Amino acid sequence: MCSTGGDEEGPFRKLPDHLLIEIFVRIPIAEWAGISCVKKPWANLFRGECLWQAALWRSYPLASCTKRWRGPIPQGLSKRRYIALYISSHMLALDSDVNEIVGHAYLFLKEQLELPTMPPPSGILHGTMIDQFIACDKSMDEAHKLVSQIWLAVLNNLEENEHTFLLLKRLALEADVFLPYPYSMSMEVWRIVFEKLFTDFRDCFQCGDYFDVLSIAKNKFLHIPAAWLGY
Repeated sequence: MCSTGGDEEGPFRKLPDHLLIEIFVRIPIAEWAGISCVKKPWANLFRGECLWQAALWRSYPLASCTKRWRGPIPQGLSKRRYIALYISSHMLALDSDVNEIVGHAYLFLKEQLELPTMPPPSGILHGTMIDQFIACDKSMDEAHKLVSQIWLAVLNNLEENEHTFLLLKRLALEADVFLPYPYSMSMEVWRIVFEKLFTDFRDCFQCGDYFDVLSIAKNKFLHIPAAWLGY
């Protein structure tokens, strides 16, 4: 959407904020970033709570019935709730009473892994999410399955840069730490950590680091794919 003139022109110049919000929430989400750049007052609407409350009501009407949950991961304001629900339904393809919590857990993990400094150990991050789902009355098996799904989604959506390489290398070095179920990460999660290191970031290794990580991988898995060995 483009401005048809200066701030004094265009069909939207006299519309009150509540009508602008009703228009904006009906426009595909892919257009919202562009809309917020058209005018400063419009940008302010996207920074405020009212627009996101309207978007939440329109896209996820049942979310208004969701009670605050127990556990270490907070629910957040309307914008964060909308993003969490969008992630759950579009990225993780969930459609149940647990979907918003999953979205918040995804945001929590991704934000922790993308901190400029190295995040807390993987066991702490994993345990925080496990505790969140158990606090919301999920069984250990359900919690472990959901958290594994979140780890895989986040790891597959990290940028390929130096920070991600250092992060994955640190995760790999933590793979030998024993934690009881359900606080142990699934083999599927560990496999994607090592696979990314040995394929996407193979050229980033120094010789000694490579063999240290390869030794851990050999202890972790019965069979090492040939691609991990460079052939």
